Amino acid sequence: MNEYFTGKKLWGDDFSLEQIKSWFDDESHGFDELEGEAGKKPEEYEFHHLNRFYGFSKLPKDTKFSEVLGFGSAWGYEFEPYIHTYSIDRITIIEPSDKLTRNSIEQIKPTYVKPIVSGKIDMPDNTFDLITCFGVLHHIPNVSFVLSELLRVLKLGGFLLIREPINSMGDWTKERKGLTKHERGIPPHIFEKAFAENKGKIVSKNYLFTGTFALQRILNKFSKKHLINNMLYLQFDKILSKLMAWNYYYHAQNSWQRLGPQNVFYVITKIST
Repeated sequence: MNEYFTGKKLWGDDFSLEQIKSWFDDESHGFDELEGEAGKKPEEYEFHHLNRFYGFSKLPKDTKFSEVLGFGSAWGYEFEPYIHTYSIDRITIIEPSDKLTRNSIEQIKPTYVKPIVSGKIDMPDNTFDLITCFGVLHHIPNVSFVLSELLRVLKLGGFLLIREPINSMGDWTKERKGLTKHERGIPPHIFEKAFAENKGKIVSKNYLFTGTFALQRILNKFSKKHLINNMLYLQFDKILSKLMAWNYYYHAQNSWQRLGPQNVFYVITKIST
């Protein structure tokens, strides 16, 4: 297991179809249980500022994204501020849970599609102008294959936005409170190898969340406000995460090793060669 805990290899990335099916079943049950514990779905989507700061602000202005895919986007909250900005016509969402769907996003009726266990996306090449994938891949075993599929269905010149944890999230061989059985972060080199092999060019890459979760736990004792809703905090965290990137450990063993970026945000475009 050492090669996985060091981040050299990604746990689950080389699983057989039977292993993937078992993983998928475990994650589906585990996620439903966590959602049940959380109660009603959130009335406020807390990631708008974050997504804009690291993602949507990097996209060319006055661009029309007719066909949009949300990979694991559930209620599709991330699209609400941009439907008119980018003249979005159709939204397709790949989502396993029937509990996380809704009938309309602004004036658009989203099309919900169930994921295929193998990771195959049952859509033609070069279908979508824009794809979002926020906090989903760390629940999936065969990440490299899924990334290749996302880039396959992305149009040439289209954009893929990804935000994911890049640390192990603890020892996944043991039960972890508040986490599903298998979820684990994804080392940046796994992403970048998949991008390079599938015509993905990095437009923007930013590390984030250095000490953010610890600070949020302290803040929670006094307020329900989210740090990531504060633009000044996002700017501070961007600088801090860049300065502390040298201290990144995939599987941190102590508090000092945890004082490094915990997430990455990529903006990717698809090129012809």
